[in-house]
Amino acid sequence: MSTPFPFTAVVGQDDLRLALLLNAVSPAVGGVLVRGEKGTAKSTAVRALSALMPEVDVVSGCRFSCDPGSPDPGCPDGPHAPGAFASRPARMVELPVGASEDRLVGALDIERALAEGVKAFEPGLLADAHRGILYVDEVNLLHDHLVDLLLDAAAMGASYVEREGVSVRHAARFLLVGTMNPEEGELRPQLLDRFGLTVEVAASREPDQRVEVVRRRLAYDDDPAGFAARWADEEAAVRARIVAARELLPSVRLGDGALRQIAATCAAFEVDGMRADIVMARTATALAAWAGRTDVLAEDVRQAALLALPHRRRRNPFDAPGLDEDKLDETLEEFGGQDGPGDDGDGDDDPDPGPGGGPGGQPEPDDAPQGDGDAAARPEAGEGGEPQPSGGAGEQSPARSAEPFRTKVLSVPGLGQGAAGRRSRARTEHGRTTGARRPRGALTKLHLAATVQAAAPHQRARGRSGPGLVVRRDDLRQASREGREGNLVLFVVDASGSMAARQRMSAVKGAVLSLLLDAYQRRDKVGLVTFRGAAADVALPPTSSVDAAAVRLESLPTGGRTPLAAGLLRAHEVLRVERLRDPARRPLVVVVTDGRATGGPEPVALATRAARLFAAEGTASVVVDCESGPVRLGLAGQLAGELGGTAVTLDELRADSIAGLVKDVQGSRRAA
Repeated sequence: MSTPFPFTAVVGQDDLRLALLLNAVSPAVGGVLVRGEKGTAKSTAVRALSALMPEVDVVSGCRFSCDPGSPDPGCPDGPHAPGAFASRPARMVELPVGASEDRLVGALDIERALAEGVKAFEPGLLADAHRGILYVDEVNLLHDHLVDLLLDAAAMGASYVEREGVSVRHAARFLLVGTMNPEEGELRPQLLDRFGLTVEVAASREPDQRVEVVRRRLAYDDDPAGFAARWADEEAAVRARIVAARELLPSVRLGDGALRQIAATCAAFEVDGMRADIVMARTATALAAWAGRTDVLAEDVRQAALLALPHRRRRNPFDAPGLDEDKLDETLEEFGGQDGPGDDGDGDDDPDPGPGGGPGGQPEPDDAPQGDGDAAARPEAGEGGEPQPSGGAGEQSPARSAEPFRTKVLSVPGLGQGAAGRRSRARTEHGRTTGARRPRGALTKLHLAATVQAAAPHQRARGRSGPGLVVRRDDLRQASREGREGNLVLFVVDASGSMAARQRMSAVKGAVLSLLLDAYQRRDKVGLVTFRGAAADVALPPTSSVDAAAVRLESLPTGGRTPLAAGLLRAHEVLRVERLRDPARRPLVVVVTDGRATGGPEPVALATRAARLFAAEGTASVVVDCESGPVRLGLAGQLAGELGGTAVTLDELRADSIAGLVKDVQGSRRAA
C-alpha cells in the first residue's frame, strides 16, 4: 500500500485543511466541496486526511461496518449477536466519475429474488464508505442521478436499494468530500446546497511558498516513507487533537446570542431554506471544540459563515463567488453586541478587484468611447482596399452583452444517445420505460412484465410445482428507457466592424449567456466562433462553465472584414474535435451573418464549399440573416441552402427571442 502525503505537510491551503478537519471532528457538518484550479493539492489533502481519522470498531464479519456498541437493527447482515469485533483504520472510498448506479448503491441478484424470494445483496461503495470518507473527484462531471443518490444517502445516513418491489436498506454515514474545477462546469444550485461547506482554493502567488511546495513534493517523491516519518509527530498531534475535539463536542454550548448571529447572517445574505442555519450552527460548534472551548464565540460564527454560505447565497452566476466580509462583520456586530468580532484595523483596505475586467472586477465600460460614433458607423475597415488584420485600426471596443434572459427549451430533432442531460430526447439508462430487450452484460433495469411473459410458457417444462416462478437467465429482460441528453450549441458569429455588427454582437452575447445559464442546469455545452479581419477565432470553446463564458464574451472585440469561409471551417473543426471527445453529443450550429464573404481569392466559392461540409454530415443549422438596407442580395438565404438549414431575417433577431427562434426553426425543419 502506498504511503500517502502527510496532511500536515501540505503547504498553505488553510481554509481547505480547516474544513476537512471540522468534518473529521463532526461528520454531521455535511461534508466539503473543494473548488479550484488544477494542481492546487485538492486531491492530495483529501487523501491525506484518511490517515488522520481515528480507527473504528466494527462487528466481525459485517460487510456494512456496523458499530459493535450500537449495531444497525436493519443491517442486511444482521441481527448481530454481542461478541467479536475488530478495529481497523477508517476507510477512504473513491467514487469514479464513470461509476454505475449499481456500483454506488449495490445490486440485488434479481434472478434469486424472483425465483427464491431471497434478498441476495452485493454492497456498493456507499456501504464501503460507512463510518469513513467518500471522496468524489471531479464531482461536477458525475452524472446527475449518481450525485442525487449519494447526496440523499449523505443527508439521511442510509442507502435504499429498490428493485421491482424488493428493497434493501443499510446505514451509510460518511464524510462526503467532492473536488471540482469550475472551468469544467458547475453543479446545480440544489446540489451545491447539499454540501455542508465549500472552499475555494488557488495556487499561491508567493515565490517562497511555491518553492516550499516544490521542495516538499520532490522530497516525498524521492522517499515517501522517509518523508512521512519526518512528519509523524505532527500527524500524531493532529490525530490526537481530532480525538479530543470529538470527545469535547457534546459539551460545547451554542448560546442564544450565537444562534441569533447565525440566523441574522443567513437572513442578511438571503440564503434559501434553513439548511444554511443548521450547517452554520454545527460548524461553529465544531470550531469551538477544535479550539478546545465549550462556548461558541462570535469568531466561530464568522468563520462558519465564510465556509458555509458562499455557495448558498443568492447570486447571479456571473458574480464572483464569496461573501462581502464587511457586510458579514456589520451583521455580526449588530446582533452580537460586545461578543461581535473585534476591529483589527484592516477594515479600511480596499478589496482586490482582481486582474482584468469582468463582473465584479471593475466598472463596465461605456458602449463606445467618446468621439468614436462616426468611426463605428463607417463601412468595414479595409473595404475596397487591403484586408484589415484582426486587431488592427478597424477594431472597435468590445460590445456590451445584452441582459441575459430565460430561454425557451432548445432541442435537436431525432432521438440521440448522448451524455445525460435535460435537453433533447435520447436513449438513456434513466427515464420513462419505452420497451424491453435482452440484457447485454449485467442486468441493471429489470422489465418485470416482459420477464414474467418470457418465463411463463416454460413453467411446466421446468417442473414448477409451487407458487414460485421458475426464472432462468434467458428469461430476464432489460427495460429500454427514454430520457434526455445534453447538446452542443455552437454559435458562428460575424464580428466585422460597423454599428450593425456591434448591435448584433450585443444581442448574440446576451443570447449565448442566456443559453449558458440554461445549460448550467440542463448539462448542455455552448460554444462561440467569431470571424473578422482575416481569420476566425474560437472565442468560447465548448463549455458549460458560466463564469468562464461571461469573462470571455465581455471582452470579445469587433472590426475588420468578413472571412465567412474561415469562420465556417473553424466551426467545422471545433465540431470534429468535439465528436472525437464525445461522439454521442449532437450539435446545432447557429450562423449569424449577412452572408457576405470578403477577403482572399474566391471568398464566396470558398464559403459555399465550407457550408456543404455541414450539409454532408447532416448537422442541424440555422442562419440568422443580418443584411440591412433597401437593397438586399439574399446571400444569407443562399448560405442556409448550402448548409441544409433555414434562414431568418435580422428583424426577427431580438435579444429576448433568439433562443425561441432556434426552437421554432427546428420545428419547421421537422414539419418539412
